[in-house]
Amino acid sequence: MKELLMIIRPNKMKATREILDSMGFSGMTAVGVLGRGKQRGISGEIGFGIDTELLAREKSAGMKYIPKRMISIVVNDDDVEKIVKAVIDVNQTATVGDGRIFVCPVENAFRVRTGDEGAKAIM
Repeated sequence: MKELLMIIRPNKMKATREILDSMGFSGMTAVGVLGRGKQRGISGEIGFGIDTELLAREKSAGMKYIPKRMISIVVNDDDVEKIVKAVIDVNQTATVGDGRIFVCPVENAFRVRTGDEGAKAIM
């Protein structure tokens, strides 16, 4: 099993959820997060204006953090490649800030309600 941690733009959340649902992966955890990449923040990512004087003063440093969404899902190893491709297809704009996908190993999973374990617990 693998956990996919997907960090995407907030405005791509609905499209990402819809593509995952259509592929049969409706179980997920999504949270709002703040972060920045190597570019040290992009003011165009946020939906409100920034005082031009403040922006000019901070231009060399960029913004501290940019709002993003992080989606976490646990899937069978065989499903990773097709999910990653679909999420990239939906989220790729070819501009800085499109996001990241991390693939992490999962040793085991348990469904609390039933006690199901392993692959049965994530289905």
